Amino acid sequence: MKKLASFSLLSLVLAFAFAVSARTTDADIPAPPIIGSTIADFSLPDASGASHSLASLRGKNGTVLIFIAVQCPVSNAYNERMEKLAQDYKARGVNVVGINANSTESAADVKDHASRNNLNFTILKDNGNKIADVLGATRTPEAYFLDASNKLLYHGRIDNSRDITQVNSSELRDALEATLAGKPVPKTTASAFGCSIKRPE
Repeated sequence: MKKLASFSLLSLVLAFAFAVSARTTDADIPAPPIIGSTIADFSLPDASGASHSLASLRGKNGTVLIFIAVQCPVSNAYNERMEKLAQDYKARGVNVVGINANSTESAADVKDHASRNNLNFTILKDNGNKIADVLGATRTPEAYFLDASNKLLYHGRIDNSRDITQVNSSELRDALEATLAGKPVPKTTASAFGCSIKRPE
C-alpha cells in the first residue's frame, strides 16, 4: 500500500513538473505581432542553403508566410491546399512562402519533403526559431498574411478543418480575397491548430 501511495505521489510530482515546464516553455515564446503591425525584413536560407530576404520574396500585392513541418500529420494534411493556394494567388500578385522552424527537421528533410509532396513554393529553414519567435508562431500549419507594405492583415489557421471535406470556413482565402478587392479583412485572426513547433531545448 505504501509503495502504491509513493508511486502515486511520484506520478503527481512528475506530472506537475512537466506541466510547469510546458508552461515555462510556452511563456518564453513572444506574443505574435498585433494586426496592423509592420513586419521587418528578414533573411533565411532555403533548403539548399541559398539566402532569401522577405523583400525578395514579397508579392506585389502581399505575402503569405506559413509555418509548416515535415512530420506533422496536420501540416501534411494541408500540403495540397497550400500548393493550390500558392498557384491560385501567384498570378494575382501574392506569394506564398513556407517556413520550417522545427529543430528536429533538417534542411535535407525539408528539401526531400517538398519534392515528395510537389510543394513548389519557396520554403525557408528557420534555424534557431528566430522568425518563429518574432512572429510568435507556435503551430504547424500557422499562417500570416502581409500586405504589399509588410503590414500584418491576418494571422491564424488556413481554414477550419484538417479534413478537407469538413471545411466550411476559409479565413486565409477570405483575407486574401478581401484585400485584393480593396476591402477590409473580415476576420483578422483565427486560432491556428496543429502540431507544436519544435524549438531547441
